[in-house]
Amino acid sequence: MVDAPLHFTPPPPPRIPGEPSERLILVSGLSGAGKTVALRTLEDLDYYCVDNLPTALLPAFVEAVRAQGHHPRLAVGVDVRNRQDDLQKLPMMLARIAHQGLAYQLIFLDTRDEVLLKRFSDTRRRHPLTHDGLALNDAIVLERKLLRPLVAIADKVIDSSELNVHQLRRVIATEFGTQGASLSLLFESFAYKRGVPSDADFVFDARCLPNPHWEATLRPLSGRDPAIRDYFTKFPEVAHYIEQIRALLATWLPRFEADQRSYITVGIGCTGGRHRSVYIVERLAEAFRESREHVMTFHRELE
Repeated sequence: MVDAPLHFTPPPPPRIPGEPSERLILVSGLSGAGKTVALRTLEDLDYYCVDNLPTALLPAFVEAVRAQGHHPRLAVGVDVRNRQDDLQKLPMMLARIAHQGLAYQLIFLDTRDEVLLKRFSDTRRRHPLTHDGLALNDAIVLERKLLRPLVAIADKVIDSSELNVHQLRRVIATEFGTQGASLSLLFESFAYKRGVPSDADFVFDARCLPNPHWEATLRPLSGRDPAIRDYFTKFPEVAHYIEQIRALLATWLPRFEADQRSYITVGIGCTGGRHRSVYIVERLAEAFRESREHVMTFHRELE
């Protein structure tokens, strides 16, 4: 094990390729911060993913996959499991990749120490640096020290301390799922009693609408169930509410696209986040999928 931290020289800026959909994302971060979740999410987004590839093999890997022509989007996990000399070669390897004409990004997943301690305790997983008899707390401190240079050259640092698995997947999908493409539209349902999503661009309050919570047979269901859909179709004001939101967004989304925005988050809230907000999110997503390619939904209180 190395006593001194590694020293990096930042690589030259990546050259933007001719094909905007062709790119490499390197996923790094602390153990327990969500690297596996991030890679699996990118895999769902049609990235060709490899975890813990020695950094010295990065240029050869990129060249081999690009030669096949089937996977223009690549993602590679890089973390403390790499040897010290491999990590030291990372800037040089990134420079070679840039010269190959492939745009790249390095994202780093960070988490507060006390959260990492709880996650390892809850999952009973071993930290990769505890194999030498190091206590978990000391292993986290050492890993943070060894990976500090990666944070310095990261294009984006994501703090996952307050994110569960589903929320982290949403962050990755929203941030990296449609780069170089049209604006990504995310509809999110939530409960006002748990707070408004901090990243919402538009927020609409559905608490003024009829509430199926007060019907005992409907209470256990969610806004995605057919019985709830049937309930809301009885109220014209619900359809009117949805149509007014749809018309507002349809009018202004092109302005955001013209301003080079990559994604917009629309929050729909109700009291419990299970019925009205979920139903409206699903209906709005259906409507916009008829004219847009990148439309996602996320139900905070159901995930």
